[in-house]
Amino acid sequence: MKIKKILVSQPEPTTPKSPYFELAEKNNVKIDFRPFIQVEGVDVKDFRKQKVSILDHTAVIFTSRTAIDHFFRISEEMRLTIDDNMKYFCISEATAFYLQKYIVYRKRKIFHSTGRFTDLMDVIKKHKDEKFLVPLSDIHKQEIPDLLNKSKVKYTKAILYKTVSSDLSDLKGIDYDMLVFFSPSGIASLFQNFPDFQQKNIIIASFGPATAKAVTEAGLRLDIQAPMPQAPSMTAALELYIKQQNSKK
Repeated sequence: MKIKKILVSQPEPTTPKSPYFELAEKNNVKIDFRPFIQVEGVDVKDFRKQKVSILDHTAVIFTSRTAIDHFFRISEEMRLTIDDNMKYFCISEATAFYLQKYIVYRKRKIFHSTGRFTDLMDVIKKHKDEKFLVPLSDIHKQEIPDLLNKSKVKYTKAILYKTVSSDLSDLKGIDYDMLVFFSPSGIASLFQNFPDFQQKNIIIASFGPATAKAVTEAGLRLDIQAPMPQAPSMTAALELYIKQQNSKK
């Protein structure tokens, strides 16, 4: 079966130079983008139930821009004044720079890593006397608390936002040759929106081992798994498959 229509379960890229657009043009396929999941902030009432006192902490660990947004949102909603001496530890330089949206960057103690939490831990270990707050989603990598526990760092998890399924009712079914997923939550959203979904000839692609596991545990056939040695990105894996399928007579 030739691949003509693909649905990618993520927001449409904002840059015209996205490899997805290049993929579509080179292989004469139509690619639609639709997020299957979305992030919602935890409200103050539910946050209070966690019994976490933000002001009892001397440092915050940020693993994403979303975490930054919701940390300052909940602080504002609770009318908290964050101490100027608060230290910020960010997963990457880009995440650190995003703090400028909320604080005077040059006047704060800000540390960042290379994009990997394991590398950020090397920075955190140098400040083990701090009391760390870690804003997270209800669905997060277990690696984060595991590494903090292993290093005996004093920290508190704060669930400030959650991942929920998007409303896909306007799609009126799945009229695509291929579906592309990037998280187990995306698979859950598929069945929440389409409980009677049957794969049949639809090709399913997934990124990362956790997503691949979710696909097979849902009883679906996994046709494309990325990354792989010959295709380190999802677009590279899709191109390999499409060229192979569309060249068949």
